[in-house]
Amino acid sequence: MSLTLDDAERLQECLRGDGVALIPTDTVYGLACNPESQAAVRRIYELKGRPAAKPAAVMFFAREQALESLSELGPRTQTALSALLPGPVTLLLENPNRRFSLACDPGVGLLGLRVPLFEGQLAALGGVGVPAAQSSANLSGGVDPRDLRSVPIELREGVDLVLDGGELPGVASTVIDLSEYEHSGRWRTVRAGPLDARFIRTALAGSC
Repeated sequence: MSLTLDDAERLQECLRGDGVALIPTDTVYGLACNPESQAAVRRIYELKGRPAAKPAAVMFFAREQALESLSELGPRTQTALSALLPGPVTLLLENPNRRFSLACDPGVGLLGLRVPLFEGQLAALGGVGVPAAQSSANLSGGVDPRDLRSVPIELREGVDLVLDGGELPGVASTVIDLSEYEHSGRWRTVRAGPLDARFIRTALAGSC
């Protein structure tokens, strides 16, 4: 089931306001909203029953948008982002300017960055020009959904927009901590996922 440019436009309008959308990614279905809207971010946490202290990720729909928006990142980190993105990975980054603070861990302050690989039937979403705060479309601690039928009914009925991208891979993104990478070249995998470990090592070795 291919998404259309009209679907992408409707999502972009939702993300510009206080709405919450249920969308497909390159991994699992997620909830997405305007990362600068306190009301919208609160709605995602309330829908999921997610503790307020647990951070969300900030999703860009194209790598160039992410690099432009986070231009304060150092050259080593920017090279790593170019090597790893887009793809099924969440990168934990230093965030000295406290960008997208509503989606960040209030204690540590790291920024979780996602740029999914939107291709095939999801390719139209690559044209969305605004970022989103994003979290898996499950109840807190629940199974990550690979199709809309697996999304809890209260989430499907509680959002403003639902986009059906068919069946997805169903494995949540790999999470890599790059918060020390700029200064020391150190990194660690926080959560294993679909991104190949050998690919990660090669990409980050080449960025040092």
